[in-house]
Amino acid sequence: MIQVSNLTKKFGSHISLDKISVDFNKNDYVALMGPNGAGKTTLIRSIMGYYHPNAGGVLINGLNPIKKRTEVLNAISFVPQLPPPIKLNLDELMKYIQTSSNVDKELIMHYANEMKLDIKNNLNKSFFKLSGGMKQKMLIAISLAKKSEIIIYDEPTANLDPKARDDFYRLLKDNEKEKISLFVTHRLDEVKDIVNRQIYMDLGKIQSDDRV
Repeated sequence: MIQVSNLTKKFGSHISLDKISVDFNKNDYVALMGPNGAGKTTLIRSIMGYYHPNAGGVLINGLNPIKKRTEVLNAISFVPQLPPPIKLNLDELMKYIQTSSNVDKELIMHYANEMKLDIKNNLNKSFFKLSGGMKQKMLIAISLAKKSEIIIYDEPTANLDPKARDDFYRLLKDNEKEKISLFVTHRLDEVKDIVNRQIYMDLGKIQSDDRV
């Protein structure tokens, strides 16, 4: 489903990705690890078509994520480490997601409640003004409700308390059928019971790729 072939990405003279080749297929649940600056985020953004490669390329279900951006992003749910500065209130945000991505608003509310986010009492509150933990819960709820073939989480539990982390991983276990899940994480202990593949990156290269 995801093919990365000889992918090279430079920022000025700095090589962020150095001729990376890797495939991700259905039922791959991957911990993507490595120190800051290893190239993890650049790889993720390249998969989503944010960056033009200097060499090589990426295909998502056979589609170029730059040339076929809309079709590719329809197949992906992404939860960033830093929530975006969305000014819509929660009700407006859910209606926008429902219209733009054909995601059931009631399903978003269901997963928000599962994450212990009191969504009904915060419908008119701006997403931007929510606490970090509430923002993360909302983005996780949207990602699960979208029912995407590919889910990418960039340090998804960074703003969550221990109980919310437990809820998050419980929901992932309940929704792990027939998809690709990529976890950019420094907390391998948290995802070790979910992932079946561990990839370690450093200096823009994949240093190890192990099935577990």
